[in-house]
Amino acid sequence: MSGTIPHFWAQPFRYIRWSAREKPAYFYSCVIAGLGPVFLTVVPPVRKYFGDVNPAPIPVTYPIPTGPRKQLTGYDDDTEEA
Repeated sequence: MSGTIPHFWAQPFRYIRWSAREKPAYFYSCVIAGLGPVFLTVVPPVRKYFGDVNPAPIPVTYPIPTGPRKQLTGYDDDTEEA
């Protein structure tokens, strides 16, 4: 192989082989990024097939109790007389 850098549009497979050797971080980051859309379409049906379900949503508000509030007793501080 000559010392020249192959051009992507002229020789795509040769360029891919060259970039995998010379710039592996860029090459594999592009490979992983390219697999993202594939995983978006493949993973949900696979999860459903194996019986995995989404968890219940986390409550974002505190539930307000129905009915009147109970009067608390026994928590008064009678030691200080003002």
